[in-house]
Amino acid sequence: MCGLRGGRLAEISILRETIVSARACEAAATGPAEVGISTFVSESCGASGFSTGTARFKPGAYLPYHTHAFSEAITIVEGRARVLVEGRAYLLHAQDCIHIPTGVAHRVENAATEGEMLAHWAFATATPSRNLVDGNFPVDERGEGMPHLGDPENLIRYRADATYELSKNAFFLDLFARRYGSVGICGGVGRFEPDASLPCHIHDFDESITIVKGRAVCLVEGRRYELSGCDTAFIPKGLPHRFLNLSNEDMSMIWVYAGSEPDRRIVDAGFCSGEIRWTGLEPA
Repeated sequence: MCGLRGGRLAEISILRETIVSARACEAAATGPAEVGISTFVSESCGASGFSTGTARFKPGAYLPYHTHAFSEAITIVEGRARVLVEGRAYLLHAQDCIHIPTGVAHRVENAATEGEMLAHWAFATATPSRNLVDGNFPVDERGEGMPHLGDPENLIRYRADATYELSKNAFFLDLFARRYGSVGICGGVGRFEPDASLPCHIHDFDESITIVKGRAVCLVEGRRYELSGCDTAFIPKGLPHRFLNLSNEDMSMIWVYAGSEPDRRIVDAGFCSGEIRWTGLEPA
């Protein structure tokens, strides 16, 4: 385990958060593909129905054609990726996201000959796996284009003017969800300007939050954590939590829910600060 795990309440069994250090989980890029795959959230920390992590690609490195028995969403964190889906080849940049449905063959490459590419992955299973398949597909170069009508994949290209202000000076963009074809997971990116925060809230499903830029403060029932550099918080369903940017620079995150559409319920800020004890039920 490469994270810091909380305990459990004495009188009721509630799974606690796990804070995962990206540096402790960093996987060495080995083998001919030269791709280092790190898993942050999975069944090992108690997650149900989803998993998340990153894949770091050396220049020219690739993951060969493979399939999954569940939805996958790939979001580019750094660099430039070439993603082939049954031969349809797309170029993706930072914060672009492609959703790959169950059973659809795909290949991921670092499109650059210099510099690494970092991708964030999310699976609709708590036990990550992949099946290598024959990659003999005719190539259709789509470049900066989009999927055509009838293509199974969905591609969202990040545009700042497409974001919505979820909280004051906190701007979000949904990248994958049921409305975009994913099954069992949804997620997106959030950018927090200095002093921006989200109010204390809970979800009816587990959540993974990876800090991809800047520094974040995470509060969970009065427990305070500082995250940066792809550090990841696993927040089980029903735990009051919030994220704050207390720095002088922007902070950005990739968030993933083990649910098909985003949903959250605002609760009293005291549950996150620890001033009010959370028992799993809001006071009447």
